Amino acid sequence: MKHILPVTAFLTALVMSSQSLAQNGPPPVTVAKPVVKTIVEDDEFVGRFDAEGQVTVRARVSGYLEDVHFSDGSLVEEGQLLYTIDQRQFRTALRQAQAQIDVAQATFDFAEEQLQRAEALIANGNIAQSAVDSRREAYLSAQGALEQARAALELAELDLEYSQITAPMSGRIGQTLVDPGNLVQANESQLTTIVSSDPIYFYFDIDERYFLAYARDARARGATLQEGGGGLEVLVTLSDKSIPPLPGVLDFSENRIDAATGTMRVRAVLDNPDEILTPGLFGRVNVPGSLPYEGILVPDNAVVADQNRRLVMSVDDAGNVIPIPVRPGPRIDGYRVIREGLDGSEVIVVEGIVRARPGSVVTPEMTELPLVAGN
Repeated sequence: MKHILPVTAFLTALVMSSQSLAQNGPPPVTVAKPVVKTIVEDDEFVGRFDAEGQVTVRARVSGYLEDVHFSDGSLVEEGQLLYTIDQRQFRTALRQAQAQIDVAQATFDFAEEQLQRAEALIANGNIAQSAVDSRREAYLSAQGALEQARAALELAELDLEYSQITAPMSGRIGQTLVDPGNLVQANESQLTTIVSSDPIYFYFDIDERYFLAYARDARARGATLQEGGGGLEVLVTLSDKSIPPLPGVLDFSENRIDAATGTMRVRAVLDNPDEILTPGLFGRVNVPGSLPYEGILVPDNAVVADQNRRLVMSVDDAGNVIPIPVRPGPRIDGYRVIREGLDGSEVIVVEGIVRARPGSVVTPEMTELPLVAGN
């Protein structure tokens, strides 16, 4: 009798548990159909900003620097005066060149008159042909000397013009590297740098797999990746999250893959009217990685891991839980893209996934997923 009572008590508890389970029914879960809509997948790369144009300002003539006409770090316009080199020697050289013009012109005029007189005399036989030839030689020599003097005058004018150094492009100027009073050497002394600010370039590298995919999509749009893929729109995100993603377009890629790295450099161009962006700054670019297509999207919490597989739990009309292997893709609009495994007609568990074990029975509660998931 001592062993019968515990068994009786166990059977009684089992019956009560079964009755309780029958009363409560299968566990409830929230189910929904996947979101089906037209999407474009995107890829993310790290890159760096660079100026559209940059120039190192150097002197074209040698001399002592006389004045600096800008403030370090300011914006300058093309043609704006930046430096002045002592002009006295160049003005003197210009006057000498002008005087040489006068001398050469007088010599040329005299030689021309002499030649004309000789040609008139030879018609009457009053002068020898050798004398005419000699005067023609003098005339041609004077003509060459005059052209040489004119070229020297142009060179002197250029040297005087080059003594005032102007900005070759518009942009933001760096600090001056030479102070007044120092000697600058023509084509050697670096004075400062200028970089353009608007628009600005963003460079990033892609591997061969991405290159082939982007090139294929570009051809489908009737363009080439080397010419920007037809103006493919991109978004660049900065490290400062308070700045929203900045729009830009692809406009160029290199014409060959770098054999050392196996990557190709691609460039996007962005407007930069407020000069938020500066050369050398890092960023992350999101590039459309596919043509538009009908995508299947599910919440991230609807996807579970089973060793090296990914599964979603579907529920049939009888409440049976059926696992479906899937191949997930990137996140878009707050959802996870499902590249393989679903066609959009399935009813899947989106909440209460821990209660939906494969082969179990659940009580589905239907809901509808919004087109864009909330944060």
